[in-house]
Amino acid sequence: MSGPIKHIVMWRLRGETAAERSAARSKVKTLFEGLRGRIDGLTHIEVGVDVSDVDYACDVVLVSEFTDGAALKAYATHPEHLRVREELGDLRIGRFQVDYPTKETGA
Repeated sequence: MSGPIKHIVMWRLRGETAAERSAARSKVKTLFEGLRGRIDGLTHIEVGVDVSDVDYACDVVLVSEFTDGAALKAYATHPEHLRVREELGDLRIGRFQVDYPTKETGA
């Protein structure tokens, strides 16, 4: 894929209590936001924490943008991304992903 691409991931997180789930949400947000400026080709990263508390909602969403498909592919095996995945361990119990090309908005 050439041109910009969005990478959106949503997770359901482990936690028996509201406090445990809140801590898990904060950890995911902090770790992924820590990738900002550390990975070539990653042009935008945003992490949202669900506030709806509906039973079918995911806990956290990651919205990221990459310069192109090659940058997204490199991200998958980048040491900083792998470090975040390792630190999260089995905190995630469900994961959903969508990747799609976006149109360049040339000036």
